[in-house]
Amino acid sequence: MIYLAEAAVLLRWLTKAKVKHLHAHFGTNPAAVAMLCHALGGPSYSFTVHGPDEFDQPQGLHLQTKIAHAAFVVAVSSFGRSQLYRWCDPQSWSKIKVVHCGLDQSFLGQPCTPILDTPQLVCVGRLCAAKGQLLLVEAVAQLIATGLDIKVTFVGDGELRSQLEQAICQANLEDNFTITGWVSSEELRDHLSAARAMVLPSFAEGLPVVLMEALALGRPVISTYIAGIPELVNPGIEGWLVPAGSAAALKQALKDCLQATPAQLATMGAAGAEHVALCHNIATETAQLARLFQQSIDTAPGAMQPTSLDLNR
Repeated sequence: MIYLAEAAVLLRWLTKAKVKHLHAHFGTNPAAVAMLCHALGGPSYSFTVHGPDEFDQPQGLHLQTKIAHAAFVVAVSSFGRSQLYRWCDPQSWSKIKVVHCGLDQSFLGQPCTPILDTPQLVCVGRLCAAKGQLLLVEAVAQLIATGLDIKVTFVGDGELRSQLEQAICQANLEDNFTITGWVSSEELRDHLSAARAMVLPSFAEGLPVVLMEALALGRPVISTYIAGIPELVNPGIEGWLVPAGSAAALKQALKDCLQATPAQLATMGAAGAEHVALCHNIATETAQLARLFQQSIDTAPGAMQPTSLDLNR
């Protein structure tokens, strides 16, 4: 009922502004409000699904109904598109388009600084169970037991912070880990540029922009074979991918990264920067999204009529 009230207010604003199409980011509550606004007689709508939240509860979020009434739906990876295919009528498949997240020139236009021969890695992201940071602590403990040195900086904050700090303390790894909390974009670039690689051992994702940012700055990445990540990272070319949840595989990837020469890492980073510039340029991706908006406007019916929604779908 709150979303319906929001949709009614939104309809008034859109009508006054003569908006012809509405786009919502995320297939959760923003898409619900956009759909209800359309049902009240508002403009056509579309929405972007990033994941993983939408993939965790597609029925509770009424994804099928949202897709059925939308002009089109955007997935940020081919994997994301496949998950939407699972939860909608095949007749709606043609509505689902892939438009990647992208970076602007604050990352794409930056020169790649040399990779130093230090054991410094960085893990960027919200401190939460889905990002796998506790598994990284376990893998680092195993690696140090073999005699290798490693330093990891966690850039971010979140609900897992106290548990993560406790795990670091219990493993006597206070000298090996640093947690910065939230940082600015400029500070983030500095942390990425100071590291030999970026590590993100996630259990659930959409397509992490931070991996694109690391690659754009010429830093190889260590991540997992989940969601859209394999579409971004080619193992052995731009970095390393490991099975999600495997501390042993993660330890080996960390070891390989630490034992690689700066020249080898720079080659990986350069390949990653080229890939991101080609496939994740924000100017290219937003232009594609703008074309979809225009197509929706061009094909929309003249007068909108209130419609009914079947939320049992």
